[in-house]
Amino acid sequence: MNYFNIREDAWRAGKAEMRAILQAVAARRGMIAYSELASQMMSLQIEPFGGVMSELLGEIGAEEASEGRGILTVVVVHKSGDMEPGQGFYDLAAILGRDTSDRLTLWIKEMHRVHDCWANGRQSN
Repeated sequence: MNYFNIREDAWRAGKAEMRAILQAVAARRGMIAYSELASQMMSLQIEPFGGVMSELLGEIGAEEASEGRGILTVVVVHKSGDMEPGQGFYDLAAILGRDTSDRLTLWIKEMHRVHDCWANGRQSN
């Protein structure tokens, strides 16, 4: 259940669409900016840095990690500045038991894990 007054079927469709976009990005060993991800979403109109975006990314990241494919949402990054994932990624990584003592190392390691999974078909926890 979500807290945004979005019908459950629309939420599931939006999450499936977002997951597919992120999987395609990972398969080409790429990254995508929050704003680009928001603009590619057709089933739900979402803001790049709003609550809906954060909640969807959190759900997808946790689900993908539990399936042994890494935190897929690592490929979603700031368009400028540090060009890293937002704080929500690091918070989720900590919840999932990842070592967050060195954010750069965590980010690179998780990016490699996700890219390897989707580009090469390898899964690992």
